[in-house]
Amino acid sequence: MDIPMQSDALGKLILRLTVGVLLLFHGVAKMMHPAGAMEYIGKSLTASGLPTWLAYLAYVGEVVAPIMIILGLFSRIGGLIVVIHMLFAFMLVHTAQLATLANSGGWAVELQAFYLLGGLAIFFLGSGKIALKADSEY
Repeated sequence: MDIPMQSDALGKLILRLTVGVLLLFHGVAKMMHPAGAMEYIGKSLTASGLPTWLAYLAYVGEVVAPIMIILGLFSRIGGLIVVIHMLFAFMLVHTAQLATLANSGGWAVELQAFYLLGGLAIFFLGSGKIALKADSEY
């Protein structure tokens, strides 16, 4: 199989797999320890005046959307869900870290920014041709 050195479809697949798989790890961790995860998120929601049941939407942002992205099934929608999910994460948990550096010298929220911007890129780029249901090009 001859893989071209420039491939829009392959680049989009690599982006989808990177964002989707790495974010899915966070969702699986929450599924393995649901009580602690939902309690932590619920407290953050309550402190912001939001209902605690919204905590369960973390599963949509960290399990359902990454699976959509990985498979290339409505990837644009999955990317948009990730963007919304990460905006909530910034608002609820990471606001104080926006202007800080981590001990390693990097931006304190670089991982969260990666997911936010990766989801945004997937929203704009779509799945590419290597997908279960390739997004239509606009």
